[in-house]
Amino acid sequence: MTGTITHDPPPTAGGRQGAPLIVTEDTELLDDLLRLCAAAGAAPEVHHSVPVTPRATPSALTGTATSSASPASGRRTGWETAPLVLVGDDVARRVRGAVRRRGVVLVGRDQDDSGIWQRAVEIGADHVLMLPDGEQWLVDRIADVAEGVGRPALTVGVIGGRGGAGASTLACALAVTSAREGLRSLLVDADPMGGGLDVLLGGETADGLRWPAFAASRGRVGGGALEESLPELHSLRVLSWDRGDCVAVPAQAVRAVLAAARRRGGTVVVDLPRRIDDGVAEVLAQLDIGIVVVPAELRAVAAAGRVAAAVGMVLRDLRVAVRGPYASGLDDREVARLLGLPLVGEVPVESGLLRATESRRPPGTPSRGPLARFCRDFWERALAETDGRDGGGS
Repeated sequence: MTGTITHDPPPTAGGRQGAPLIVTEDTELLDDLLRLCAAAGAAPEVHHSVPVTPRATPSALTGTATSSASPASGRRTGWETAPLVLVGDDVARRVRGAVRRRGVVLVGRDQDDSGIWQRAVEIGADHVLMLPDGEQWLVDRIADVAEGVGRPALTVGVIGGRGGAGASTLACALAVTSAREGLRSLLVDADPMGGGLDVLLGGETADGLRWPAFAASRGRVGGGALEESLPELHSLRVLSWDRGDCVAVPAQAVRAVLAAARRRGGTVVVDLPRRIDDGVAEVLAQLDIGIVVVPAELRAVAAAGRVAAAVGMVLRDLRVAVRGPYASGLDDREVARLLGLPLVGEVPVESGLLRATESRRPPGTPSRGPLARFCRDFWERALAETDGRDGGGS
């Protein structure tokens, strides 16, 4: 069981890594908390006694202020600066005199002890947590501070309005352009039945893990470990499918992997299939922006309408990118109007793209080509929108 009181989440020192602090004299509780820290990949600082803030007291002889503290006061910096403090209920009453701060979790075991809420208020705790019920929540929280969670990645999904719309090409170009601009970039292939984005990038034999390796993932996946395990191609990381038998990846594994990718910051681009199953629904729930790629002809617009209706049930920010050539009476604005979606723009036709792909140069590789310019303009607008929303909420 976990419960929130009313405080803001703890600061994470601008996304830098930090060690949690444990304060308890209960050896069994300490063993449990150390085990959960190990599961989260964190090495905590431990107090077996309560940290005490030095207090200035007047000297009996001089009348000047001097510092008075218990021997534990040497740990004062850890109490004040640790990104997360886990206080055992056994020492709660003695922590009441400590400096108030955010990021304090009061941890107990007695599910029937209603008085723990009062003790949590007295020490200024953000959360009350009961073991063993709240173990997974606590592992996630510890891992957040150990990993240094900052602003999550801007996550964009690309989906074809119909088969052959060019969604995979655009997804690759977006990721390549993002990496070229110096952003941490991850390209995710969410379509096990597709041709494989690593093929488009010329890296189907590159060392690294593919989706089947994560099929058994449960709970939390470490963002740093995920990034380091994936193939690196053209300065970006790629999560694709292998060439063997198709292994179904459970929705909870998809959720955990994409959440880990988002925690690393930068950008994440996902190439989406047109069918919506549980795994794809998990991806859609974590997207910031969705782009439907639609060839400018009436049958494609009709097909894209059905895709957009299904995706729009989960994803609020869905936009359309239009590919020429145009059928009579259509242009990019008319396609957007028919679909009732905001227009990203017209995806340019880049001459020599097929030859470039065959020569293992990924889409968007010519930095001054029209496709790269389209992608660069998209990122500039999308990142500016994100900055505007963050600034407005501060």
